[in-house]
Amino acid sequence: MSIKDIAFIGYPVTDIARARAFYGDILGLNSGDIDHELESMPGKYWIEYEIGSGTLAISNTWEPSGQSGPTIALEVDDFDTTMARLKDAGVSIEADRIETPVCCFALISDPDGNSIMIHKRHCDQHSDSH
Repeated sequence: MSIKDIAFIGYPVTDIARARAFYGDILGLNSGDIDHELESMPGKYWIEYEIGSGTLAISNTWEPSGQSGPTIALEVDDFDTTMARLKDAGVSIEADRIETPVCCFALISDPDGNSIMIHKRHCDQHSDSH
């Protein structure tokens, strides 16, 4: 067997309209061509957001646990501006700015409790951390 790539990462959601608002309006992702109700499953939706070379899928075809599971790391251009915008939008911040020698990141949750990492490679360290 030879694994070539990750096809997509899937997150379960309970409310499609609320999830679209979070991923589209708050995170600014575009759903593209795959955003529809499944023919064989009325009331169930599958939405894919292409992000760089990867894909994040959300769907209400399975229940979120809100416990633990995969975490997608979203690379941003401006960490501080992104975090300020998310805080202003009332997004749940699970772990605020964490700095390492190679990056900074924070953990947020979508409305269903799915974990999302906001990540910036080579992040400028806060002046008070030196």
